[in-house]
Amino acid sequence: MNSSGRFLPALTFMFGLLLLPQAAYAEDLLRMTEHPLAWVCIVIFVLAYVAVMAEEQLKLKKSKPVIMAAGLIWAIIAWIATGEGVSHDELHKAVMHDLEEYAAMFLFLLVAMTYINAMEERQVFDSLRSWLIRKGFSFRQLFWVTGILAFFISPIADNLTTALLMGAVIMSVGKGNPQFVTLAMINVVVAANAGGAFSPFGDITTLMVWQAGKVEFTEFFVLFLPAVVNFMVPALIMNSFIETSCPVALEDHAKIRVGGVRVCLLFLVTIGLAISFENFLGLPPFMGMMTGLSLLMFFAYFLQLQGLTSTRKVSPMREIGGDPDVFKRVSLAEWDTLLFFFGVIFSVGGLRYLGYLEVVSEEMYLGIGATWTNIVAGVISAVVDNIPVMFAILGMSPEMDTFQWLLITLTAGVGGSLLSVGSAAGVALMGASKGSYTFMTHLRWSWAIALGYAASIWVHFLVNG
Repeated sequence: MNSSGRFLPALTFMFGLLLLPQAAYAEDLLRMTEHPLAWVCIVIFVLAYVAVMAEEQLKLKKSKPVIMAAGLIWAIIAWIATGEGVSHDELHKAVMHDLEEYAAMFLFLLVAMTYINAMEERQVFDSLRSWLIRKGFSFRQLFWVTGILAFFISPIADNLTTALLMGAVIMSVGKGNPQFVTLAMINVVVAANAGGAFSPFGDITTLMVWQAGKVEFTEFFVLFLPAVVNFMVPALIMNSFIETSCPVALEDHAKIRVGGVRVCLLFLVTIGLAISFENFLGLPPFMGMMTGLSLLMFFAYFLQLQGLTSTRKVSPMREIGGDPDVFKRVSLAEWDTLLFFFGVIFSVGGLRYLGYLEVVSEEMYLGIGATWTNIVAGVISAVVDNIPVMFAILGMSPEMDTFQWLLITLTAGVGGSLLSVGSAAGVALMGASKGSYTFMTHLRWSWAIALGYAASIWVHFLVNG
């Protein structure tokens, strides 16, 4: 990065806008990229994102700096726009466009998080962990079982929840074997990110691409084979370094609480509603998700009535095993993440309005081409995180066919596995492993993960090109 020509492409992948329609507001951009205060906006966002990347060291939740950045950026934009004769109505229109897109994503994610919390409260995940611990697998078998489960659970749940679930199993059975814990954690991170790449619900980035209308729901599944290769290549390399002995047997008898299986089924129904509302009714997917949330609310009401009308001499909450109140499950949603999205969307929305993404789109997609830009974007996502990377791509809204949109979906989804800080799954497991899985232990195996990254791209070209 010793020249502005090289620095600009890398920097601008930190900028983007969620779900920007291909020609939306192109004629309404302010286009003041050379204004000194516009450069101040870039500095503000970069500093905010540096604070996000240093979240663990600063003990500062990631939502705080980006929300502050969003407010400052739009205040500066308003000052610039007023000086250029832009009306308040035009500014209001630009901000409300970002609000509309954020609201759609917010409601969708809120329902998904609520369902995940409800399943956790019903001990669905604890029961799975208990079953794995009691089976008496060897270390090598556990390495593969946790990895394969992470690969197939993350398309339905998300990579963060999946990684924490498998991480709990690994920590439970891997005491005294740091080599196993390290390699199993890396395997789970890679598997969870790869599994999320071929499902519209597996990652925030795939969800964004689907809701933006760039790729149809069923078209994501052609990424299954590239995702499998991305997971299998580093797993096969690490496999020979795992012991074949068995861990000490542990007693763990967690069971699914009453209604847990039905909550899982309702979640599947809710996903079906989101798909149906979008494909058959022409309505945004979040409408189907909110309808599905109402099903969960009525089911929780049913469980409460079941407890209150019980004739057994135990308290109602003990009768049904906990509190199924949906409003409490909503309160447990990852609000820091939801507010982080707000800050990023409005911050990069401001930079889009200033005209920066338009310039960058010409620099990258018209300069070096879609294929190499999308591959580089995946590598950058290991440092910057795939969410702002995908914000940037959608904000640029380059002219690409479905194959290329699937390529960026794949690379942004699995590129974060290259470093432990490149995905929510890796960051979460670093905190849960108590020092057994760190940035440096992951970095020692980044070469193997990079081989999987390259192989998955090759398979995508081979199978889907």
